[in-house]
Amino acid sequence: MVILAVTLILCVLLGFLLLIPGRRKYDLAKEAQSSANDYKVKESKMITRAEVSLHNRRNDCWIIIKNKVYDVTSYVDEHPGGDAILAHAGDDSTEGFYGPQHATRVFDMIDDFYIGELRQ
Repeated sequence: MVILAVTLILCVLLGFLLLIPGRRKYDLAKEAQSSANDYKVKESKMITRAEVSLHNRRNDCWIIIKNKVYDVTSYVDEHPGGDAILAHAGDDSTEGFYGPQHATRVFDMIDDFYIGELRQ
């Protein structure tokens, strides 16, 4: 009787261990799909130069790089170049962004701040 009870308990625990990781994979896949959908929505947003120009402060900083608009507000205080990022806040920062002072990793980082396309 004791062996039967122990076997039953082990089967239940093993069942939980097998089911939980599968559920986590499903949640991660669902989250990835949701993020992909969010990105697609952001991709289609058109923003005027006038709207970008309103976001020209340390606590509200948008920039334009190659006709794409980025909200870099959360990065301003972390910027290794200090307030240099604010020199073109609310304006086109393409030239400064592609300057020799930036390591290649910034080209990957900038996508995290993307909010839309510049309306011409």
